[in-house]
Order: sequence, then C-alpha cells, then structure tokens
Amino acid sequence: MPPQRHGRQHRIALTAIRLPPAPLRGNGHSPPALKDRAPYPKARWTVLLESIGVAGSWGPIAGKFKPMTGGIVFWARPGTIRLRPWKRVPFTDGDRRTVADVLLYLAFLVCLLTGILLPGAPSSSLTEALPDNTSGLVRPALLIAPVVLYVLIGLRDKTVFLAARGEQYLPALVFFAVLPFTDMIIAAKLLICVVWIGAGVSKFGPHFTNVVSPMVSNSPCVPAKWLKRLHYRDFPRDIRPSKVATFMAHAGGTAVEILTPLVLLFSTNRWLTLAGVVLMVVFHLFITSAFPLAVPLEWNILFAYLSVFLFLGFPARVGYGIGDMSSPWLTAGIVAALVFFPVLGNLRPDLVSFLPSMRQYAGNWASALWVFAPGAEEKLNTLPHRPTKNQVDQLRAMGYPPAVAEITMQQTIAWRSMHSQGRGLFSVLLKNLPDLDRRTVREAEFGCNSLIGFNFGDGHLHHLDLINAVQSRVGFAPGEWIIVWVESQPIHRGIQHYQVIDAALGVIERGTWKVADAVKEQPWLPNGPIPLDVTWSREEARVARLEVTEELAP
Repeated sequence: MPPQRHGRQHRIALTAIRLPPAPLRGNGHSPPALKDRAPYPKARWTVLLESIGVAGSWGPIAGKFKPMTGGIVFWARPGTIRLRPWKRVPFTDGDRRTVADVLLYLAFLVCLLTGILLPGAPSSSLTEALPDNTSGLVRPALLIAPVVLYVLIGLRDKTVFLAARGEQYLPALVFFAVLPFTDMIIAAKLLICVVWIGAGVSKFGPHFTNVVSPMVSNSPCVPAKWLKRLHYRDFPRDIRPSKVATFMAHAGGTAVEILTPLVLLFSTNRWLTLAGVVLMVVFHLFITSAFPLAVPLEWNILFAYLSVFLFLGFPARVGYGIGDMSSPWLTAGIVAALVFFPVLGNLRPDLVSFLPSMRQYAGNWASALWVFAPGAEEKLNTLPHRPTKNQVDQLRAMGYPPAVAEITMQQTIAWRSMHSQGRGLFSVLLKNLPDLDRRTVREAEFGCNSLIGFNFGDGHLHHLDLINAVQSRVGFAPGEWIIVWVESQPIHRGIQHYQVIDAALGVIERGTWKVADAVKEQPWLPNGPIPLDVTWSREEARVARLEVTEELAP
C-alpha cells in the first residue's frame, strides 16, 4: 500500500534524505528503505556550486583561462555589469551591480550552505514512509529564504539566476518546502521528466545533428580517429554530419530523452524501470565523457544520480506513480507550471532564455559573432570593475605565445561554424564587411564569459542590453565593434531572425535566413554566403562601415 500522506506540518525536503549504503530495494508492497549516518543534501550542493561558478561554465572549456572561475569573482563585486530580465519590473533599473545586489547574492550562498551544514531534523512522515532512515530531513523553514532570494536575484539579474539553474532548482526547492512526502517525490519525477522530454523535443529538426559531430570529435574518450571521422560524410572534404551522426542524434538523443522518461513515469514493471534507469545513467555519463563546451558536468552527474534515486528508490509500483499524488488537480497544476516556459520558449524563443525553454545543448541557440576593427578589441580591457581581461590576453598571461593564443580563440569560431548558426552568421558578416579579413572575429559566447562571468550558450546574455552596457562604459566609435546576432529558430518556422549591431549606433540591419540553407552548406562556405532576406537597414551605418573600410585599406 502507498504510504499515508501528511499535512503541512510534515512537509519535508528531498535534499536531506541520505544516500543508501546499498542499492535501493523495494518489496513490491512498501517503499524502499533509506538508511545512512548523515544528511546528503545533493541538490543544495549542486545549486551552491553552480551559484559560485565552479560547476557549469567553468574553466578553459567555457573560455575561462586566468582566472578559471567567473561567477563569484564577478557577482560579489559591485560595479560589474548586471542584466535585468524585464525592464518593467520596479526597482530593477540600471545595468550596474550595486552593493545591495552583492549582499543578496552572498545571502543566497549563505542560506544554501546553512541548509547543507545543519543536521537533519526528525520527521514522523519520513519515519512512517521510510522506517529504516535515521538521517532526518532539512527543515522546510531553511528552504524559504533560498526560494525568496532566488526570485529577488532573478528579477534583478538574469545572469545569476540562469547560472544557478533557477529554471530547474527553484521549482525543486518549492516542491521540497511545501509538498508532503509522496507528492514531493512524484513532483520531483515530473520535474526531471519535463527537463528530459523538453530537451528531447528541442532536438527535432536539423540543428542537433550538427552538434553531435563536433562533440564526438572533441571527446577525449573517443580516441579512434576512424570513429570520429565516421560522424562526417567524407572527412575532410565534406564535414557535414553523416548518417551515423544523424542516428546518434535522434536515436541516441531525441528518442532516448522523450521515450525513456515516459517509461519511467508510468512503468510498474521492475525490470522495465531498471532498464530505463540504466539507459538514462549511460546517457548522462556519455555526455559527461565528451566534456562538452560550457561543461555541464555537475548537472549530468546529478541527473544520473536522480535517475537511480527517484525511479529505483521510489518506483511507481509501490505507491509513487502519477496517480498516487494527493489530488489530480495538483498534478495538473504542477505539469502546467513546468511546461509553460518550454512551450512558450519553443514558440517564441525571443521571449524566453533557452534554459527555461529546456533546450539545453540542442544546437538551436541564439548566437553571435563579434567583429573588431584593428586594435579596437583592446578597449574591452578598459571596462571598469571587470575582474578579467580578454581571453586572448588571459592566454598570453599564462605564458602562451601570441600566435598560440590567437589560434586558440580562432578555434572557437571554427567550432561555431560547425553549427548551423555559424554558417548564417558568417554569411551576414561577408555581406556587410568586405574587409572582414582585416578585422578580428570573436565568438560571442566566449567573449561574454569574460564580461559577465557566465554564459551557458544563451545568446540573450550578449544581446543589445550587454552591448549597450559595455558601450556606455567604454565608448566604441562607429564601425569599431560590429555584432552579428541571431535568434533561435521557433519550432514551427523554418527561418531564423538575425540582427547586425554597431555598438555605437545600435541595430543597423535586420533580416532572416532559411535554416535549410544553412545546414546544407559546408562550414567554410565554399559557395559564398547563404541566401539572406534583409528586412530593414540603416543607411548611415553603411556609410560608417565604408569609412572604416577605407581607413583599413592599404
């Protein structure tokens, strides 16, 4: 029989249940027993690590060389750039991090750490559901402050909110704080399945296939050249994705992330559930082994752990299925809340970051390239309160020769060109800048990391708001810093919308390209730019670009 449900006084936090010393077991009639000697607040540790900046988007694979940590180095420093998510929210004006912002951020870290360090509290509801457990639970009251601070920080600064993975961990903390035990477990299952299924849905279309080939090629755990080259049609003459890459993308990626979670949610068969858990663990370990750019390693390890913890530890067959939630209306409300941003983000990607849209590592990103006139990139190093320098200068400070530092940064734009957006972005550059070979081109995701301390592939973090914030502090002349920026493809349309931005003049051109045209071309555009449809442009910006071109002419 499923365990009895309890009222508000027995609300608990999953983060304090301790890991079992042996694999979880169920007898088919009662929930499995969890027994250990100390609280194990895994989810809180993960939020803390992400919020400090030593989990995702850390180190050289995220464009952080010296220092390798962004995060707290930026967010605990007044005067650094702050990006608000919505301009109409009161008390969020400006783009400078204040002392109050720093105090909010540090208070958030302290609250997370407090819940981790304090011993678990006894709970009659936990004892009744899991009689062998001796760890206790994190006190629900200790979850209220992090939830409130999550929201306040998010309204002030979307960078910290996204870095702390608020789109996933904030709902989890709410569930742990306000739901009784059985409902909390089922809600956690719904959350992780929405993340999986949302990511799977986002991989529909041609973008994700272009992600798999370079990811496998760059993986240190795939040593055989022939296996890496198998993911290209005819390496090195044709490096578009092969049929093997397409199979890996949509059989090993899309299908696994959509079908397996559904099996785990509804299966009451012990062996089918075990097979699903093993498949998801292998799935996340494979991603971890590839060391993908932006390094979402901690997140993948956590989800591999949660696959075991939730679906083997609390299987549907012993009272933890969707139908066992205390109210169908509660179930429907949780599902509606969890899918709201994924649905909106797929239909209107301009309104929602790709992280709340659950489109992680799907290849369909808002992206950009930065182009500097000779010497203009150095102006970024004058940005006040910035605790880092440009990445090429970080590499030089580590002792690398200038040529090696430059080649390293050029590899990042080569990597971007392996994806469909790169081919479109370079097509726009070739159309707008005939002197492109005399300028410095940088990948914006990496450059953004050195300006705000975080970027997980979200082009919304280096859109016009960031450009204006930098421009107000540095002051580029017209034509010195040109940005080509593109929005993600809506799930129901076959085009992407791009913008050309001059830091000094603002948006100077808008247009679209067809995704089909981008994915069918080679990364180096041997046939020239893909077709572009210019919908609007500013004449004075064209004149400014021509003046800079004349200055660069020999």
